[in-house]
Amino acid sequence: NSSADLPHLPNPRYTFNNFVIGTANHFAHASALKVAELPAQAYNPLFIHGPCGIGKTHLLQAIANYVRSYSPNLKVVYSTIESFTSNFVNSIRAGNINTFKNHYRKTDILLIDDIHFLEGKERTQEEFFHTFNTLYEMGSQLVITSDRSPDKLSYLHNRLQSRFEYGLSVEMGVPDYPTRLSVL
Repeated sequence: NSSADLPHLPNPRYTFNNFVIGTANHFAHASALKVAELPAQAYNPLFIHGPCGIGKTHLLQAIANYVRSYSPNLKVVYSTIESFTSNFVNSIRAGNINTFKNHYRKTDILLIDDIHFLEGKERTQEEFFHTFNTLYEMGSQLVITSDRSPDKLSYLHNRLQSRFEYGLSVEMGVPDYPTRLSVL
C-alpha cells in the first residue's frame, strides 16, 4: 500500500533498532516488537501509556516501519488522535463520511497516538468507539498511546475505556540516568 494511505507518514528514523532500551521501557519495547511481528496475535489492543517525551510515539512509528518493511501486504494506518478528529470533522462537512470510515476501518493495523486528547470530543469518541469495534471484530491490530492508563481516562465513555483494557496495557516510565545518557 502506498504511503498516501496514511494521515501521517511514520518517521523512517523511528525503528526498533535505534530505540534505546532501559528498565523503564523494556516491557513496552518487547510488547510493541511482538505486535509488529505478529499483528493481532500477540496483544490486541496494545495500550502504551506514560508521561510525554519517553518514546511512545517512537514505538508506534517503529511498529509501522517494521510492518511496512516485513509485511508490505498489510495496510497500516498511523495517526494522532488530533488528525483522526480533524479528518472526521472534515469528512462530515464534506459529506464523505464513508471515505473516512473506509480509510480507518479497512486496515490491518491502526496505530493511534495521544488518545487522551479525545477529552470533550463526544462525537469523535463515538466514532472512535465504532472504529475500534469494527477493527477488533475483524481481527485487526490496534495500538494506542496515552499519557495515562485506561482506568485514568475518566473523561472517556466507560465503554471506550473498557475496550482499551481488552488486551495489554503497558506503562512506560521516566528513563533512568544511564538510559537518558544513551539517548543523548
